[in-house]
Amino acid sequence: MRKIAVPLAAAALALGLTACGAGSGGGSDDDDTLVVGATAVPAGEVLDYIKKNLAEKEGLKLEVKEFTDYILPNTALQEGSLDANLYQNVPFLENFNKTKGTDLVSVADIYLPPMGAYSKHIKDISALKTGATVAVPNETTNEGRALKLLAAKGLIELKKGAGVTASPADITANPKKLTFKELEPAQLPRSLDDVDLAVINSNYALDAGLDPAKDSVLLESVKGNEYANVLAAKKGNEDDPRVKKLAKLLTSPEVRKFIQEKYKGSVLPVTGG
Repeated sequence: MRKIAVPLAAAALALGLTACGAGSGGGSDDDDTLVVGATAVPAGEVLDYIKKNLAEKEGLKLEVKEFTDYILPNTALQEGSLDANLYQNVPFLENFNKTKGTDLVSVADIYLPPMGAYSKHIKDISALKTGATVAVPNETTNEGRALKLLAAKGLIELKKGAGVTASPADITANPKKLTFKELEPAQLPRSLDDVDLAVINSNYALDAGLDPAKDSVLLESVKGNEYANVLAAKKGNEDDPRVKKLAKLLTSPEVRKFIQEKYKGSVLPVTGG
């Protein structure tokens, strides 16, 4: 896999040039190859498992491009240098479409990486002190998701109807007088030395060596959770036979077993046998 971590403006230009020179097979010179964007963990690992163990049997040629942020995989998908991506949930995708003018669609729910709160200073969320500093993602829907997690535990209250785009401005009660520090999602694991608590997306937690099931002091409930990660495509390409083959493999019993055995509750398959 190739990691892509470059400034947004330069990356967008590079991806745009790639898209202009690509055929119907996204960023690959082989039109039969399905080019899929992903964050490293767990999406990249799941796709790598499929590429090595299942894709050939299904007649699928798969190329995985790895990204380190949440913007470029969708930019590349819209521009055509990717055929599909796996890393985001539906609230994020819908908000991205709304704010960026894209037309991306969900193809299938794949797995749930529950968001968790982590700390190097406390071992139980009840020990969080008054006036503590809490780091949260600075991206709209992930910040709202983090605040909803804290609200579910009673640490804060949010105004009615705040929804998936809730921000600190929507906090109506803050009994512990928590201070919120908004950071890039990828920077959150590195903030743990400097803050009392950080609410981190599971892909970045896993990539930093944190185990959501064991290391978090607060973890999202699976029941009724709307944040399952989805396989996404540009509208009109969701019926591409190659995309359908990948969706079938991602929701297969083999991949379900792989996720269960590898992540041991830190990532939960939501479809498949």
